[in-house]
Amino acid sequence: MKIQVSNTNEPVWRNITIKSDLPPKLKKLDELSKNLWWVWNSEGKSLFHDLDRELWRATGENPVMLLQKITTDRLNEILKDDVMMERINTVYAHFKEYVKQPMRTDVPSVSYFSMEYGLCNALKIYSGGLGILAGDYIKEASDRRYPMTAVGFLYRYGYFTQTLSMDGTQIANYEAQNFNQLPIEPVLDESGKQMILEVPYPGRVIYANIWRVNVGRMKLYLMDTDIDLNSEWDRPITHQLYGGDWENRIKQEYMLGIGGVLMLKKLGIKNQLYHCNEGHAALLNLQRLVDYVQDDGLNFQEALEIVRATSLYTCHTPVPAGHDYFDEGLFGKYMGEFPAKLGISWQDLMNMGRENPDTNERFSMSVFALNTTQESNGVSWLHGQVSRKMFAGIWKGYAPEESHVGYVTNGVHMPTWAASEWKEYYSRVLGDDYIEHQEDEKTWAPILKVPDQEIWDMRMRLKNKFINFVKRDFSENWLKNQGDPSRILSIVDKINPNALLIGFARRFATYKRAYLLFSDLDRLSKIVNNEKYPVQFIYAGKAHPADGAGKDLIKRIVEISKMPQFLGKIIFLENYDMTVSKRLITGVDIWLNTPTRPLEASGTSGEKAEMNGLLNFSVLDGWWYEGYREGAGWALTAQRTYTDQAQQDKLDAATIYSMLEHEIIPLYFAKNSRGYSPEWIQYIKRSIATIAPHFTMSRMLEDYITRFYAPEAARSAKLRASNYALAKDIVAWKNNVVEHWDAVHALDVELSDSLKNASNNGEAVEATIKLDTAGLGKDLGIELVVYREEDGETKFHETIPFKVIKQEGDVVTYHMKNHIKDSGVFRYGFRVYPWNKNLPHRQDFAYMKWI
Repeated sequence: MKIQVSNTNEPVWRNITIKSDLPPKLKKLDELSKNLWWVWNSEGKSLFHDLDRELWRATGENPVMLLQKITTDRLNEILKDDVMMERINTVYAHFKEYVKQPMRTDVPSVSYFSMEYGLCNALKIYSGGLGILAGDYIKEASDRRYPMTAVGFLYRYGYFTQTLSMDGTQIANYEAQNFNQLPIEPVLDESGKQMILEVPYPGRVIYANIWRVNVGRMKLYLMDTDIDLNSEWDRPITHQLYGGDWENRIKQEYMLGIGGVLMLKKLGIKNQLYHCNEGHAALLNLQRLVDYVQDDGLNFQEALEIVRATSLYTCHTPVPAGHDYFDEGLFGKYMGEFPAKLGISWQDLMNMGRENPDTNERFSMSVFALNTTQESNGVSWLHGQVSRKMFAGIWKGYAPEESHVGYVTNGVHMPTWAASEWKEYYSRVLGDDYIEHQEDEKTWAPILKVPDQEIWDMRMRLKNKFINFVKRDFSENWLKNQGDPSRILSIVDKINPNALLIGFARRFATYKRAYLLFSDLDRLSKIVNNEKYPVQFIYAGKAHPADGAGKDLIKRIVEISKMPQFLGKIIFLENYDMTVSKRLITGVDIWLNTPTRPLEASGTSGEKAEMNGLLNFSVLDGWWYEGYREGAGWALTAQRTYTDQAQQDKLDAATIYSMLEHEIIPLYFAKNSRGYSPEWIQYIKRSIATIAPHFTMSRMLEDYITRFYAPEAARSAKLRASNYALAKDIVAWKNNVVEHWDAVHALDVELSDSLKNASNNGEAVEATIKLDTAGLGKDLGIELVVYREEDGETKFHETIPFKVIKQEGDVVTYHMKNHIKDSGVFRYGFRVYPWNKNLPHRQDFAYMKWI
């Protein structure tokens, strides 16, 4: 007989979270922990901090986890502490007063879609600037009582946690989030169970749990596919932000766009406008088209008019390579059923995502977004110009300068990013209601008159706070990962509050050029080892796990930081997150940014620094192109000297060294008997007073309302009225133009000598064109289009419209007489275009004929 010493199968584990049972008098804390109002209201954050300071740090500043782990003994202590109990009641009362204020009704309601949101460190559903921007946006919407609903994903693993090996190699650690320990709540159905969304994918249904994040007065709804109802193939859709292969990416973007619209329908949320934050969510308009066709009985073209009139696309990417493209086979695998739902052909659908229709181009989510939205924008003035050029091929025949693509320069949510010390100071100096008028430069004028000593004391207070943070939070990790305890202790000891601290923290992509500072190590060594004028550099940032060059750059910086001459003078802080960011942009003296122009679409970290009395030293790119003021920061020129990037890098590096050596460092150390530089303080005052107010999220939201939301809402209301009568009229008009377009032709063109001759001495140019309109009559316009030869390039100069002077049946005569502006060498042509007063802009119907 066979003797068995054991008989057992594999264990089956299930998760359960045991929470501390809060006494009734402390139940308010649970409600406070589930609303991110505490993130940007210092009284709320400091309250959780003081409940248990060590536990607050240990939980990563997560109030939900803190309340789960806090001991019964500590709860009893709190209950017996009259001062603490009064404080809890006061904070809770302020919170309830805030959230009870109704949302505005004088502005359009918006559904906002984004792949990521950076709201707080505890909720890891963001990777970088795009997410932080989206998080700041919905916080500001809450503060301004703007009726907005946000849509996104609840990632199981989120973005990675960064550690560095002893040689500086980045290690990406993906740590699963326990949803029961996050400041989120499940959305429940009528039976009290968590609401489950059903999203039809080809051949199957994929299910998603729906979660809600309470962001003050705002609601952010998140989808989560990591549930048992889904196959192992589909559960990972919401595992990682920007993770997996291209098939997983299209599954994600399908879920975000199409699933997001279906989720809002399931929740009964009907907003007037839809804002697509980057192209990842562009498929939301595909589902909206289906809804108008199937639910409202519109045909595809009519549905497209309504969808476009109620949509906005914001682009954050300055290069075509940064946009998502899908091969036709893969795209067809997931979207093959949609043409039949819309009553169009497969080729029609593919062409909506191609810059050049009827080719073999891949499907571009950005092109689809542009073709299904009335308005689109870049995220700074300069990026708006770059976007116009990048997308010019979609509206052929129109110069980038004529494009409808606009811009709104990014801003930051001041209550989140200004240190609590600064917020208290601003309230005292600017008035308690300064936050209500933060975008108005007049609000900030009093800062110019405050005593210099107060500004210096504030800066030193926050600098020491930052240094203590580094010593406390990084020493342990450095000792664990970097070996040689004596060397680590030496680094910590050398962090000097009397030194000029220069911070550089952002995503480590090569175009950010973090390497510039290290192009001449001998010169850099002289800068950081000047005992009379000590300077230290603090670096932080993550490289995308697939970005080998970015990871190599981090490794190189770490290697340099370990060289004897740089030990403790160049410091790399690992695992850059919102907590580290907040400490850096409040604690260093200068914020350094060295991107390759014009690849910084906007950038916001320097804007956060402005709120905290830091001075920016940056390339004139992104927001700094608009923000720079002489005597309030420093800028590298916007002009390129070399076309070769390596040569340009050398020049820019030499310029950085020179400006540090001859301008910035001497200014900082020109100290008076009180220990500070009066002129440095003037720089800080001018920076806060003249730059900061223009780069707040309050200003940014107002720009979106006035430039895009309000005009779109007004126009779309007209299109919807009387059972979509105007929308149907526009479609009928467009179809009529299309039907007759090929027959439109010029019968006669008469040019004045001033146009025919090779030279012109400033005479007026004149032309008469007789056009067979093929029945389109006065629905056509003609204009003279003028390009100018400048520096070896042909650039758009101006257009001069013709007027109708005669009409005989289908034959219309147009005439133009005017002067071409300026002098120079020009090219010109005549173009015919359809004209209708009900179109929002010319690119809405970009038919054109040159004659």
